[in-house]
Amino acid sequence: MTTSEGRTAGRGDRAHYAQLLDHAGRTTVALRAAPGASAGRPWGSGVLIAPGWVLTCAHVLAAGDGRRRGTGPDGVFGVAFGGRVVPARPAYDLSRPDPAAGPAAARADLALVRLLDPETEHPCAWLSDQPATLLEDAYIFRGHDASGASAGAGADGGTGVDGSTGAVRGPGAGAGPGAGGGAHASEGEPTRDGCGVRESGEGDGHGTREPDGARAPLAPRAGRRTPAGPATPHAPTAPATLTTPVDPFIAVRFGARDARGLQFGSDVRVTPGASGGPLIDCDRGEVVGIVKGRHQQDHVGLAVPVTALRGLGPEHLVPGAEGLGPDPYHALMSLHDRWHWAGQELGRAAGPTWFDAQHAIMSGRGRLWGVQERLQALDLLARLPAPRDPLLVEAAVGEVLDRGDRPGAWALRTWRDGHGALYQGSDPYTELRAFVHYLRIVAQLTADEVRDVPGEQAAAVRAQALRLAEFVQAKAVVLQPQDRRRIGPVRRRPRSVLVEFEPLFYDEGGPELFNWSVSEGYGQGQWLRVDVQESAGGVPFEQAREQVLRRLGGRLLRADGDAGPGARVRLEVAVPEGRWHTAAGQWEVAASTRRTARLRPVGSGRAVILRDQGRREQVDPAWLRRWQGLAAAPELQVLRIAPDPGGGASRGFDEAVWRLLETAAEGVLPALCHTVADGFGRDVVGAVLDTGFPAGLWPAGGHGEERDCDAACEEFHRGVRELLQGSGGLARLPELVRQLRAKAAGAAEEGMHWARDLVLLYDDPEDPIPPLFTDRPQLSPR
Repeated sequence: MTTSEGRTAGRGDRAHYAQLLDHAGRTTVALRAAPGASAGRPWGSGVLIAPGWVLTCAHVLAAGDGRRRGTGPDGVFGVAFGGRVVPARPAYDLSRPDPAAGPAAARADLALVRLLDPETEHPCAWLSDQPATLLEDAYIFRGHDASGASAGAGADGGTGVDGSTGAVRGPGAGAGPGAGGGAHASEGEPTRDGCGVRESGEGDGHGTREPDGARAPLAPRAGRRTPAGPATPHAPTAPATLTTPVDPFIAVRFGARDARGLQFGSDVRVTPGASGGPLIDCDRGEVVGIVKGRHQQDHVGLAVPVTALRGLGPEHLVPGAEGLGPDPYHALMSLHDRWHWAGQELGRAAGPTWFDAQHAIMSGRGRLWGVQERLQALDLLARLPAPRDPLLVEAAVGEVLDRGDRPGAWALRTWRDGHGALYQGSDPYTELRAFVHYLRIVAQLTADEVRDVPGEQAAAVRAQALRLAEFVQAKAVVLQPQDRRRIGPVRRRPRSVLVEFEPLFYDEGGPELFNWSVSEGYGQGQWLRVDVQESAGGVPFEQAREQVLRRLGGRLLRADGDAGPGARVRLEVAVPEGRWHTAAGQWEVAASTRRTARLRPVGSGRAVILRDQGRREQVDPAWLRRWQGLAAAPELQVLRIAPDPGGGASRGFDEAVWRLLETAAEGVLPALCHTVADGFGRDVVGAVLDTGFPAGLWPAGGHGEERDCDAACEEFHRGVRELLQGSGGLARLPELVRQLRAKAAGAAEEGMHWARDLVLLYDDPEDPIPPLFTDRPQLSPR
């Protein structure tokens, strides 16, 4: 597999590496004793990867004999960078096995260090989101102490004359290729940046010693000159005595990758103290590994791939440390990606960023999915919740790469990991198509997870999923038509189908005529009109209903298929005043798409609700207040509405009902057993809606004013009370009413006849029905 940006192109880009290597040097730190303690020699290196977080090797935090380093109170030690030493504390140790995983659990020689001052400003390196491959241009960096330690403290005690963090030095001017390992400064001898060149892990307890004969040594290759990096601009230069001039960087080369990690060779030996420092792939402009040490026998360097961070879990939290929550890996990488995106904001006073360096290296390579697309995509993914199951990531990548259910060569945990798995060395167009397809899947999966979840947190997730969908739409415009069709629009799966009857008003006494439409609903007032019958003359209501029913079965089945396996979308029916007795739950629709399909009642197989055709996008405050009160109520109560018993039903509607509704407590639903087609019942429903009630219950065939309530009415109201008392809240009400209808449809069910034609008014002001017959579609879901 080739690198994502092209190895051949990379060889000609070394003149662009200087800016990248400068950023890499400034993000590399030295780990040492706590600020104010005696300096001593630095323990090793690390790299700043997110605000307040340093990645290093776990063994750097232990002394050579295996004991923990000497630290201050509560385990505090120092992190040196940018001419200062700041306090820090160990936070996560990936070398500690999960107690529940057994002795064979995988362990990585990685640790995370947290800076104690959250306001500490510092740069961050870019961590690769893909596994390391065979690379042409890679460099090792080592942190430098800025405490004024004596030169005689050994190679790890060399003090940078400029107080900066710099690269491990390699063979350079005045030394030449023939000098080999002898061209470096002697142990403890200050150089231009105070860095002596020695082997990592040799006698300092920082490296990893492998058994003799673990592998054959790599064939050495002649040293090559590399571009000198610019002086770090953030720290003043102090006077110093230069000894042996050296070039700034040591080039390394990969030999293999096995269970021990990344193996590399170099033309000079790596200095002690480089353990925990970053391994930079300049061709991609990324940190791909953390230097671990060297194989003692054959001098092959070892590094831990940064993808090993995917194993980070809450079980690795150091006792007493402040962690990153239940999913620390997702939280850490989200901080990383959002920090890098924020660095590109307009108006920031900061200088060139890591992204700028990457862009300078990779520009002109003809990539359609370049570093700028990656930067924005990973920022958008970082704002989404972690996938509830890592298998969702594997499945999404498998769908994009057409590899079926076969898992990838490496574990994928987050959406970011899935993004990194898509670099397959393909041609630029195929690569772009893969990323667009993958992000579309992520946007849809994320929106689906929270589409019916109430609250501000779920609303924020829906908004972020929409942002990702809009980004996908923008990037998909350059795809060929067949690919746009195959990938499909980024839209949420339907949650409901809305049938709406629009009355056409003529002279008083004239016929009542209607137009109708069918829309798919995606929540939060997002609708897509999919069928419409609109004419100047309209048709009678019964004819309009028959026209709808001839097409509704197939439309519901298609929406079910789009909603996902086993889904049954809700049927919502919006009717005008005078049609509130519409028994939509008893409508019969085709049970399949067969031409001669049997007809089945719709209300026993899916939730069916009635909506008011007169309430739309302008939400009345009373309507919203009542809805929120019902949604927050731990238990719903029934509000029985009947005519004034003193005057009987013949008195019709009076002011007593208005007062009853206006003074009703939060958490109550009105219920009445009278017909709502006319007379008292119709007036009551109008008052119910005018006083803001979003929900109510009544039978489609309630009794008229010619008779008083009887035993059947008592049975109805008793059943409604029992339904509300055990409902578990407003959100479950449509499904509970469906279950009642299904039970009532069975001939053997006793005492359920009252529920056969039960009508549920359920009018959600947070998901208002669409405007009347404007340009279609009203709002295309994304």
